[in-house]
Amino acid sequence: MSGYVLEAQRLKKIYREGDVTVEAVRDVSLAVKGGETVAVMGPSGSGKTTLLSMLGCILKPTSGDVWIEGHRIDWEKDLSSVRRNAIGFVFQSFNLFSALTVEENVEVALNLRGIRGRGAKQKARDMLKRVGLENRQDFLPRDLSGGQKQRVSIARALVHHPPIILADEPTGNLDSKTGHAIIELIRRFAVDENRTVVVVTHDSRIADTVDTVYHLEDGVLRP
Repeated sequence: MSGYVLEAQRLKKIYREGDVTVEAVRDVSLAVKGGETVAVMGPSGSGKTTLLSMLGCILKPTSGDVWIEGHRIDWEKDLSSVRRNAIGFVFQSFNLFSALTVEENVEVALNLRGIRGRGAKQKARDMLKRVGLENRQDFLPRDLSGGQKQRVSIARALVHHPPIILADEPTGNLDSKTGHAIIELIRRFAVDENRTVVVVTHDSRIADTVDTVYHLEDGVLRP
């Protein structure tokens, strides 16, 4: 066992369309421990989302390996259970269900894991309190600010206690102050609960909030 919760070893992703070949991610290696928050920064088109999709077992790499809690990912298997149980995803666009209340949006994540009824409701309420939304549980997403929507997204991602949190441009739709508060919130969960966090972003303003910063440009990862 390496002691790392999430590892990538020489990841490569090549897209081919006709005679055109694009190497979106080039030989990337990364290792993150529990309690650590890592930011991967780079401009649009640098390969950040492609890298995060491979780390999250959504996108199969052309070559290379991903290890989660010491287990190498077998890309030939159905990885839905890995994504469902080991990883919490936070997105720029929030991805909330507009017809569901704040509490119901969080409960959905538990329902997918077989937790329903009163137990799911209490877990959702507890998590909403932790992200500072205990007074917004009956609101619809349309009645929330951008920062509040992202807090709901974080609560939904964390309510099942995954060891890994992957965040794709989580501050992209937020102002500077709110974005900084969101990253601080995610990092606090990492430290308090020994979770592993990888944030991909082009927002250099959050650099002082995370433990380690990497730069990705033209698919190449550098310190």
